[in-house]
Amino acid sequence: MRMTSLAAAIVGLCLAGYPVASVIARNARSASTQGASPQGPLRPPSSQNNPAPAADQQEEPEPPQSGQRLKVQTTVVNVFATVRDHHNAIIPDLNKEDFRVYEDGVEQKVDYFTKQVDLPISLAILMDTSGSMTEILGAEQDAASRFVHEVLHKKDEALIMSFDTDVNLLADFTEDPSVLARAIRRATINAAGPMITPGTVPSRGGGTNLYDAVYLACHDELENEAGRKAVVLLTDAEDTGSKLTEGDAIESAQRADAAIHIILITDPRATEGYGPGVASKMTQDTGGRVINVRNDKGLEKAFDVISEELRSQYVLGYSSTNTKRDGTFRKIKVEVNRPDVKILARKGYYAPAS
Repeated sequence: MRMTSLAAAIVGLCLAGYPVASVIARNARSASTQGASPQGPLRPPSSQNNPAPAADQQEEPEPPQSGQRLKVQTTVVNVFATVRDHHNAIIPDLNKEDFRVYEDGVEQKVDYFTKQVDLPISLAILMDTSGSMTEILGAEQDAASRFVHEVLHKKDEALIMSFDTDVNLLADFTEDPSVLARAIRRATINAAGPMITPGTVPSRGGGTNLYDAVYLACHDELENEAGRKAVVLLTDAEDTGSKLTEGDAIESAQRADAAIHIILITDPRATEGYGPGVASKMTQDTGGRVINVRNDKGLEKAFDVISEELRSQYVLGYSSTNTKRDGTFRKIKVEVNRPDVKILARKGYYAPAS
C-alpha cells in the first residue's frame, strides 16, 4: 500500500474509534510476510484464557494538577450490524436515527454511524479435516478457493487453518488470494493418523479439536487486528478432542470482537449428533450465523451469503455510560425501528480491567 493510502486509512479509522497500532502492524506484516509458509501444528493453552478487553480504549490527558498528570479513560465500543427484512434481503438504506443500542439494558448514545463497506476484513477460515469430512473435502476446497478469490478486496487479509486431531496453520495472514487458495488445497484428512495432541474428551479414532481451533484463531491471531473480523468454520460442529471448552472458544471470539459463521456440513444419513446445537450457540453468542449444507451447491450458496453479510454492515460506535473498569461481560442489544427485521450483531463485549 502506498503511504498516502495508509495515512488516509489511519485517519478514517481514528474517526471510527479503531486502534491505529493494529492497522500499522497489519501493513507492516503484509509487506514483510506476504505468502508466509505454513507454520505447523498450533498448541492451545492447557488452562483458561487470559482476559483481554475487546473494546477499544482511548486515553485523553488532562492538564496536570498539583504536579500530577491525570488521565480520563473512555471505552469506545464498535458494533457491526447486518439487517435483513422478512424476505431475508439486506436492508441498505437505514440511518443513524433508525438504530437503538443498549448496554445491559441502558440505552447508549450512538456517536459514530456509517454504512462502511470498504473497511478491511480480517478473516480466519477454519476447515474441519476429520474423518467425517472425507466425502466433501474436495467440494469444500473448491468453494473456499472461489470465496477467497472473489470476496477479498485490497487491504483485506485472511488465514487458513485445518483441524482434526491437531490444529494446523496452513497460511498465516496474507492479502494474496493465490497463497490462500494453495493453502486450502493442502488441507488433508488426518483423522486416521496418530493423535498428536490428545484432548481431555475420549474420542473415536483420534478426536476433532474444534474448540481449540476457534480459540487459537481468535486469541492468537484475530485479537490484535483492527476493523471487521470474522471466523468462517466449515465443519459438522462436533468436538471430540479439544483441551478447551465451547465456552472458552466463544469467549475468545467475544474478546477478539470476531463473529463466528458456521457452514454446517451435515450428513443426510445422520440421525443424531450434537453439532447443530453447538453451531447455534457459537454463532448466536458472537453475532454470526449458521448455514446448513448437504451438497456441493449448498456450499457455494453458503459462501455467497457470508460474503454478502461481510460487505453489508452498518458500523455503530458509542462511548459506554458504564465507566467501571471491572473486566466484566456487558450485554449489547441492537434494535431497528422497522417491523419484521432480523439483526445480526455482537451480543456483548468484555470491559477493560484496571
